[in-house]
Amino acid sequence: MRLGVLDVGSNTVHLLIVDAHPGARPVPTASQKWVLRLMRHLTPEGAITEQGVQALLSSVAAAAEQAKAADVDEFLPMATSAIREALNGPEVLDRVARETGVTLRVLSGEDEARLTFLAVRRWYGWSSGHILLFDIGGGSLEITSGSDEIPDVALSLPLGAGRSTVGFLRDDPPQPEQVDALRAHARAVIRDVLPQFRGQPDADHMIGSSKTIRSLARLAGSTVRGFGAEDRSILRLKELSDWVPRLARIPADSRPALPGVTEDRAFQIVAGAVVLEEAMRAFKVDSIEVSPWAMREGVMLRYLDQLESV
Repeated sequence: MRLGVLDVGSNTVHLLIVDAHPGARPVPTASQKWVLRLMRHLTPEGAITEQGVQALLSSVAAAAEQAKAADVDEFLPMATSAIREALNGPEVLDRVARETGVTLRVLSGEDEARLTFLAVRRWYGWSSGHILLFDIGGGSLEITSGSDEIPDVALSLPLGAGRSTVGFLRDDPPQPEQVDALRAHARAVIRDVLPQFRGQPDADHMIGSSKTIRSLARLAGSTVRGFGAEDRSILRLKELSDWVPRLARIPADSRPALPGVTEDRAFQIVAGAVVLEEAMRAFKVDSIEVSPWAMREGVMLRYLDQLESV
């Protein structure tokens, strides 16, 4: 069976096409991204501007055409925080359905957290024990903890890399006081939710997922030999902290020259690094392993599980 997952996020529209069936590992056959940066297309009141809506419509229509050309058996279109929280989100969803024929399913922050946790659990397996997971998207930071496929704690915080960039790092490159303000804000937001993790056992694996974290791991992390043919990427807090001030001094258009920093993430990589650094400090995590699977894979796995249970 061929599945197409469309992820409409705050920064990109990402189409992933895989061949999969219940009980087997999904095999990617195609991947395409369209850069949106919807956080930059918001009115002061929080509505998506017409320019942003047009960019969204164009990207979703192109993704739907590509999925059709790939002859997918099932198309799974999802939308996350940018549309979920927009003042005119329902109207935008109606326009997308009317003008492209694609009905986006809007995931809650908890949905995002749980689906990502499912994907990471399947990737690492039951022997990985208790997992503490950080996932940084464009609009939100998800933090989950648990020993099963359904996490015991699943939180979504308004600390996404794109949101934090637009809200705090207004200059390019950002001023030191802007970085300090974001750091203080992230620290306070994360500190407020720490009590919800009390009573959780010590994590056997501390893991990060999302393109932002993978980019930071390529920039500041290291690779160690894993099980079988799979290498593991490790990102240590010390190396991440060393890179934050260096990244903050580099203009966004020069950051893609750095290892792992792609053009679509360059403008928000500083904010993502600051948020991740504060999350790791708050949870006293010295290093994280980097998962290649995240929410999109979780969507596929949940769909396949439902097929298997019918």
